[in-house]
Amino acid sequence: MSVYIIVGTHWGDEGKGKIVDYLSENADLVVRAQGGSNAGHTVMVDGKKYVFHVLPSGILHRNSICILGDGMVIDPEALIEEVNILRKQDKKVVKRIRISGKAHLVMPYHKILDRLVEEFRGEQRLGTTGRGIGPCYEDKVARWGIRVGDMLDELNFATKLKMAICYKNALLEKVFGHPPLKFDAILRKYYEYFQIFKEWIADTSLMVYQAAREGKKILIEGAQGSMLDLDHGTYPFVTSSHPIASGAILGSGIGLLENIEVVGICKAYTSRVGEGPFPTELRDETGTLLREKGQEFGATTGRPRRCGWLDGVALKYAVRINNIKWLALTKLDVLSNLPEVKICRAYKIEGTEVEEFPVNPLYWTYCEPIYETFPGWKGDISGIREYRNLPLEARQYIEFIEDLSGVPVALISVGPDRRDTIIRKELF
Repeated sequence: MSVYIIVGTHWGDEGKGKIVDYLSENADLVVRAQGGSNAGHTVMVDGKKYVFHVLPSGILHRNSICILGDGMVIDPEALIEEVNILRKQDKKVVKRIRISGKAHLVMPYHKILDRLVEEFRGEQRLGTTGRGIGPCYEDKVARWGIRVGDMLDELNFATKLKMAICYKNALLEKVFGHPPLKFDAILRKYYEYFQIFKEWIADTSLMVYQAAREGKKILIEGAQGSMLDLDHGTYPFVTSSHPIASGAILGSGIGLLENIEVVGICKAYTSRVGEGPFPTELRDETGTLLREKGQEFGATTGRPRRCGWLDGVALKYAVRINNIKWLALTKLDVLSNLPEVKICRAYKIEGTEVEEFPVNPLYWTYCEPIYETFPGWKGDISGIREYRNLPLEARQYIEFIEDLSGVPVALISVGPDRRDTIIRKELF
């Protein structure tokens, strides 16, 4: 297999960063296909913590070319900040970065509008990160967007920017009473950014295509999770892009190749940041314990995540809409030393047992989890490297997940560090 797509099975924060970092060791290309600096991928290497918002998590491996793909929306300031941090330990890191000319630029007015619109929504706010991602995707669809490739021609970029700022200023002033933005200041700042990253711009879709034709190993890294997909998630409490496998194909610019397999990243419990339905949420001491023990605070915003038992109904839904072939189970160690652990195998809605995630959003509020309960396991499992050495109770838990989802668990994360991983199936 030469192409793997990595997707989150729930509402994001499943631990994709660690798994991408682990698999990237043997990858030739690592591609971020969608999203922007609203993502937060955390990687631990030899006790050192790295948090990526824009760059693919595979950037720590010096054998991989890392691509910011067609479907991304890129904040140049955030990108350059991440690169500068990595440059301190690896001056050649920029030689491994390529940016699609088709990716869209996050502009200052996107961040301002993100905040103002959330305030306007009031109690019906969505819980966005405030990074301007949604407004940037709005402009992309409305064809107001400015792409990375537009900066290759100074007059073209200035013309597009001037028209966009005239429109946004009218919106800011007349609707929100916000002071107008200054065209010259934004133009000057973005050309400062451009001088830094202009050498990284490339036809990344062609790069991925050629690499696939040559049988090279390609890893496509999704941001967010399947339940945040714009079409298939818990709309409107979703992200503004498509973090499912088909979105990864679109956002990386490759076609429906035969040699693609999808790896779903599933946390041993479930979490969600921001607003929106969450059937298995625990608003008790167990939920607090999972949050504190699992360090469940947003890598992008620092917000505490809502935590609950593993939602197997959402997992089965994610398997179906992504055609997931393998699972990577993360944060199993967080469940250690609990007296019992649970998995939601179905919902009860108005007295009826339902095994599929409901399409009608009116039902999401009424989903009552039906749990399968398992005995917990004791001890520290972070040093275990062989599946057979896990406690019997942990293995029973994992095997129920496999039976429920119909998908084998290939990787098991038993700690935050890259090395804290049990391999049941080598993917690369």
